[in-house]
Amino acid sequence: MSDKVEVENVNTPGKFTRVDAAKYNAMYKAMMQVLPHEAPGMVVKDVIAEAKKHLPEDLFPGGSTAGWWVKCVQLDLEAKKKIARAEKPPVRLYRLD
Repeated sequence: MSDKVEVENVNTPGKFTRVDAAKYNAMYKAMMQVLPHEAPGMVVKDVIAEAKKHLPEDLFPGGSTAGWWVKCVQLDLEAKKKIARAEKPPVRLYRLD
């Protein structure tokens, strides 16, 4: 069984889910490389496209499931106040550190 990491969801405070640690960590690193440090940030489709360039092929062959993992890491990092959304739609993300 692979290692797991607990993630939070900004939309359901206090609830934790366990996900694959290797994929989470790879996506976390990729997102931190591409997200800007200031608002308004990047739209999610651009985050996905840019993050795919930094993902290991063995975990994300052809970028498969990258969209799901961006959302997973996004919600966790929002709950941990490491990233934020711009105030107005569309959803745009940026780093807080």
